[in-house]
Amino acid sequence: MNTSSNKAATTRPRTLYEKLWQTHVVARREDGMALLYVDRHLIQEVSSPNAFADLVAAGRSARRRDANLLVPDHAIPTRRRDGRIDDPLAREQVERLAENARRFDLPHIPAGDEGQGIVHVIGPERGFTLPGTVLVCGDSHTSTHGAFGALAFGIGTSESATVIATQCLWQKPMPVMRVTLTGVPGAHVTAKDIMLALIARIGTAGAAGHAVEYRGPVVDAMDMAARMTLCNMTIEAGARVGLIAPDEKAFAYLRGRPGAPAGAQWEAAIACWRTLRSDEGARFEQELTFDAGDLAPFVTWGTSPEDALPVDARVPLPGDVEGPAAEKRRRALAYMGLAGGEPIESIAIDRVFIGSCTNGRIEDLRAAAAVARGRRISERVRAMVVPGSTATKRQAEAEGLDRLFMEAGFEWRHAGCSMCVAMNDDRLAPGERCASTSNRNFEGRQGPGGRTHLMSPAMAAAAAIAGHIVDVRKLEPIA
Repeated sequence: MNTSSNKAATTRPRTLYEKLWQTHVVARREDGMALLYVDRHLIQEVSSPNAFADLVAAGRSARRRDANLLVPDHAIPTRRRDGRIDDPLAREQVERLAENARRFDLPHIPAGDEGQGIVHVIGPERGFTLPGTVLVCGDSHTSTHGAFGALAFGIGTSESATVIATQCLWQKPMPVMRVTLTGVPGAHVTAKDIMLALIARIGTAGAAGHAVEYRGPVVDAMDMAARMTLCNMTIEAGARVGLIAPDEKAFAYLRGRPGAPAGAQWEAAIACWRTLRSDEGARFEQELTFDAGDLAPFVTWGTSPEDALPVDARVPLPGDVEGPAAEKRRRALAYMGLAGGEPIESIAIDRVFIGSCTNGRIEDLRAAAAVARGRRISERVRAMVVPGSTATKRQAEAEGLDRLFMEAGFEWRHAGCSMCVAMNDDRLAPGERCASTSNRNFEGRQGPGGRTHLMSPAMAAAAAIAGHIVDVRKLEPIA
């Protein structure tokens, strides 16, 4: 190892990403690859079976029991928690996860446990996610955990097996992009709206292969739930990592969590975590300033997160672009059953889904419940609320949010990924149109032939009430 070059790297101004990377490098190769030490590994039922099968075939065991956490979230039903799973594939995946947890003696949260939930929701809730750590999971939205200053990214099946067996992973350093969010967002303009607007501006390849660090007064004002939404949706701009420097809000969120340090260790951790920010003068491969002050709530109209517009806009016309973009737009409009030119607020919906690792936290449920309070959903709409974790569900019930939703006509469900991925009982029928708080609106994402419009929790609740996409700011106040 070249010690002189390492010394130079640590004395020049560094980005937050570089600090996290350099403190976890175990070895380097001449081709630029580095062996990274991995502190935390979240494991769910859908992406893990082949990883464990590889370990069994190779006769390998887990290197660090406490560095792993297994929980079912993608395939489990949300209607009930009686242990019965009707879908044979989903049942096999959940049972296999429990079996592998026993075989490798790894911590496992079963479906009926009070700690169960979506991996990217329970990680922070349990203090399993901590600043300064490298955290991986077989799911692209692992970037969520970067809201706490963790270097968090999704990995593949073979990489998951490697992490379990060695606690290390070969990786290539990523270029870093800094996004500064300015302005003062207006009423009902949330982190979800800001990300949809940002992705619409730079495209789904705008941050391809990058680690994106967010900063600025808008980020400073956000609570941790909103910051997690930012980092979660970063993937939809093509990035692998979303990052926010940890601050007093992050520390307050983590204090007292089961996995967080305590006592003198907490004070030592805080002192270390306060150094986790980009240095003045640090170099970024790309920099972007984005003004969130004049935004309206955003909604997607097509089959990509970049197909997003303000709610008061019209669906684009197929002839407004040329070349490959024109064919892409025609295909998106045809799949979505839209001609182009319609006011977005005129689009009728059949279903509403409030939940997911993007918008299934208690803050998201409170925002949706505030809209639902004292109102009834449209007779044409079937709407469901799926908390991101059982802990979130219990908190919402303690606050009476479940009653508000059910009185308004929403279904109140158990925790899980639910209709975000349609790998369970919750899915759209062909042609059904859904106002969704999830992160992707790809063809078939919520069910074969299903049509998805992404939006914030308050906007989704407003759509459920109106029976069509509507600007939540236009709802008449309830006395």
